[in-house]
Amino acid sequence: MKAAHILLTAALLAAGLVFVLRPAPPAQAADPDPAAETLRPALTVTVVQPLAQRLPVTLPANGDVAAWQEAEIGADVGGLRLTEVRADVGDRVRAGQVLAVFDDETVRTDVARARAAQAEAQAALAEARDNAARARALRDSGALAQQQISAMLSAEQSAEARLQAAQATLAAEELRLRRTRVLAPDDGVISTRTASVGAVAGVGGELFRLLRQGRLEWRAELTAADAPRLRPGMAARVSTADGQAVKGRIRLVAPVVDARTRNALVYVDLPALAAETPVAPAALLPGMFARGEFLLGEQDALTVPQQAVVVRDGFSHVFVVGDGSRVRMLRVHPGARDGDRVAILDGLPADARVVERGGAFLNDGDLVRVVAPPAAATPAP
Repeated sequence: MKAAHILLTAALLAAGLVFVLRPAPPAQAADPDPAAETLRPALTVTVVQPLAQRLPVTLPANGDVAAWQEAEIGADVGGLRLTEVRADVGDRVRAGQVLAVFDDETVRTDVARARAAQAEAQAALAEARDNAARARALRDSGALAQQQISAMLSAEQSAEARLQAAQATLAAEELRLRRTRVLAPDDGVISTRTASVGAVAGVGGELFRLLRQGRLEWRAELTAADAPRLRPGMAARVSTADGQAVKGRIRLVAPVVDARTRNALVYVDLPALAAETPVAPAALLPGMFARGEFLLGEQDALTVPQQAVVVRDGFSHVFVVGDGSRVRMLRVHPGARDGDRVAILDGLPADARVVERGGAFLNDGDLVRVVAPPAAATPAP
């Protein structure tokens, strides 16, 4: 019993010694201070103030470029062979200019025959008139029977009718002769040529198509809600494929809306094609698709640099630096653009300090460091 007591005492002493000799655990590292992390600027930015400007109010639209009017030039005579074609696609022509010539030998023969028939009718009429004059002179003398007198007077009328018929036939043949030369009905530009030397065209067969006066128009499509905002005479700008802007004016706003698309057409007069012959390549040609805009007037608006506007969740925002160099994200309503600036229609105070660029990397409430914008480089003398 005494031995067990001694052993238990020795074990307790050993355990106490181990506890005393065991080193204390190292102190845990202190947690980082959240406030210290928040005080780190998220981004270094420059700020700008909105600029009050007077900007144009525009209405964008899409549409096709087309000829103002296109004239179809066909053959007025049939069964004749083309001997000359004097115009080609792209040629600028004048009203009355000869575009093609048909073989007129047969028609000239018909004209000569008609002239001979007219001369014969004139001679017959002269004889009939002489006989009718004698009949009238002898009417009361009784030298001629009344039946003979009536026959002579009737012969005069018949001769006059035959002369008129011969004159009409001659006029028709002369008209056919003139129509063997195909003439341009108006000034313009040849857009299509189907005429070829040696071909025999039927009456009405198409030979050429003519862009009348070289005039073009832009047929813009607008919704039924936007079309009433436009009036004839308003200015428009049409963008070409190479980025140029062509000025035009509204000629007509369609009085109806397409029942299928629910859009209305607006016809905009464009500058005529070049006056050179043949026509030089133009920035806008019939059949092209073009974008443009209508100039509705001007308005006063606050503008900011385009890069200051950030789109998130389908809405436009700007970041404004407030107290303590923290940013607030404001939803805004952008409007017209002028160069690299965009109008802000609402949602932005006039004295706001707007983050100029880098807003895509910011969140509402972020701390930023504001620096002065870099000075513009001075060109060397």
